[in-house]
Amino acid sequence: MRLQQCPVTGRLIFPPRPVNPWSPRDKALWTTVSSTGTIWSVIAPHPPLMLDFTDLAPYNAIVVALDADPTIRLVGNLVPEAGAAINAIAYEEIEIGEAVQVVFERINDEIPLPRWVRRMR
Repeated sequence: MRLQQCPVTGRLIFPPRPVNPWSPRDKALWTTVSSTGTIWSVIAPHPPLMLDFTDLAPYNAIVVALDADPTIRLVGNLVPEAGAAINAIAYEEIEIGEAVQVVFERINDEIPLPRWVRRMR
């Protein structure tokens, strides 16, 4: 996984921005960071939803605090394995603080969506 990073302070930047918020005169660099984190929050959206997701409801949506910087949080779905349906794990089976790792599901040539799988600590 790649995020922007300030070359002066070393702080990670998310979401990506055209101007470095920590040192505006210095261009942010893209750096590879750990793709692991912990579940910070979980919800289960129910209808009415966007039409493309109605048949999948209820499904889980999680917020993950990254191990590389716990103040950076990404949203996704917990799945049992890459490519699994977003409703494969019921939200009642998910615990705050669980260790997870990102897997990406490519929606098209330009959009990879983060999904998360459980990992052992």
